[in-house]
Parts: sequence; structure tokens; C-alpha cells
Amino acid sequence: MKKIDKFEKEILKAYESGELVSAKPTKEDMATFKKAAQATSLKDRRVNIRLSSPDLRDIQSRALEEGVPYQTLIASVLHKYVSGRLVEKKSRLTTRRADGINGLASRKTRSHS
Repeated sequence: MKKIDKFEKEILKAYESGELVSAKPTKEDMATFKKAAQATSLKDRRVNIRLSSPDLRDIQSRALEEGVPYQTLIASVLHKYVSGRLVEKKSRLTTRRADGINGLASRKTRSHS
């Protein structure tokens, strides 16, 4: 059996404690999902991009949080950006600073004369 990581352990703990429950989507949700599926199914071109490992891991985590494959998430973000509908919302995940350190306070460094 595959060893589970910290994020997966958090999800399992939340499920086992009853914090996570299955929910039936509303008709409005289903209409939104259908529209998104139709928009993303019109893929007729392939694009290859290079990403940093930390960025790819973060994208994969966000995709897991949203319940979609990471490539679908990338396509969706790009589609929303070019159509002017990209709206940023706060993630429940820990964010990574530009220097790649998660959630750690920056240290002040002294200059040595």
C-alpha cells in the first residue's frame, strides 16, 4: 500500500471524524459543472510548458482541493484569465512564499562589517 502524505492524512482524519460528508450538488451546481465541462472539452491544441517542481506540487494540491485533475485546473485558470473572469480566492492550503519556504517567518540577517 502506498504511504500517504501529511495532506492526505489530514483529509482522512477529517473524514473519519465526520467533518467531511458527501453532498449532493444543487441544480445550479450541476449547471455550472456542465458548462465548465463543455468549455474544457473543446480542446483541440496541445501546449507543453516547463514549471518549477514547487509550482507543480502547489498546482496539484490546488487541483486536489478542487477535486479536478491538475491539467484541467491549469486549462481552466488559463481560460478564465484570457476571458477576463479570473478571480482569486483564498485557499485553505498553506501558501508558499516566493523563496519556497512554507509558512516560516523570515529571518532578519545582520550585515557583517
